[in-house]
Amino acid sequence: MSPTIRSEVTAGVRASWTVALGLLPLGLAFGLLASQSGFAWWWTPVFSFVIYAGSMEFLAISLVTGGVAPLSAAVTGFLVNFRHIFYGLSYPVKAVTSPVAKAYGVYALTDETYAILSAHRGSSWTAWTQPKIMAVQVFCQASWVVPGIVGALVGAALPMDIEGLDFALTALFVVLAIEAMSARRDVLLPVVAVVTGVVGLLISRDQMLLIGLTLYFVFLVGRFLWDRRKEEA
Repeated sequence: MSPTIRSEVTAGVRASWTVALGLLPLGLAFGLLASQSGFAWWWTPVFSFVIYAGSMEFLAISLVTGGVAPLSAAVTGFLVNFRHIFYGLSYPVKAVTSPVAKAYGVYALTDETYAILSAHRGSSWTAWTQPKIMAVQVFCQASWVVPGIVGALVGAALPMDIEGLDFALTALFVVLAIEAMSARRDVLLPVVAVVTGVVGLLISRDQMLLIGLTLYFVFLVGRFLWDRRKEEA
């Protein structure tokens, strides 16, 4: 590895280490939850490599153990991760020239890596090089996968079941909601989220999440189109 590439990789790790620290306890919790839910420890890296989307991995355990139909699971996954489409619109793809690196960059674009990369907007995008971008994404994924394996091994070795680990998914979404509210104080969004969840529960307890997410998605699209129409008027 040349000194230039080594320095770029070091810079990428330095830019993402604080985020990686936040991924460690979540990865451990996911591994413990997977193991305590009846999965063999090696299913944890399978989930983390095949899906690699923190909130969706937690949700996938509930979907699998709850016997949710494949189509419903696919639609739920699409709605939960729909935001990633917009992440790709501002990903510094021009800095990534290798087809393999570009494919991995698309696959490994998560909330955390997008937050790190988007911290340098505008002309500062030129500061990102392919080795630096790859270092950020590989380091963040390793900070999720490795603790997950450790958590799964610990969970498999425990002689007793740990109650309440399934609440980790709820706690994760609560934290994400609080962070979103801190970034954009739009009271209407959580109100609509609660309403759509209640409507989904009233329609079908088993399909509450799917119905609620669908209704909320329709609201967001409708609001976007309405706002754009007002701007053009």
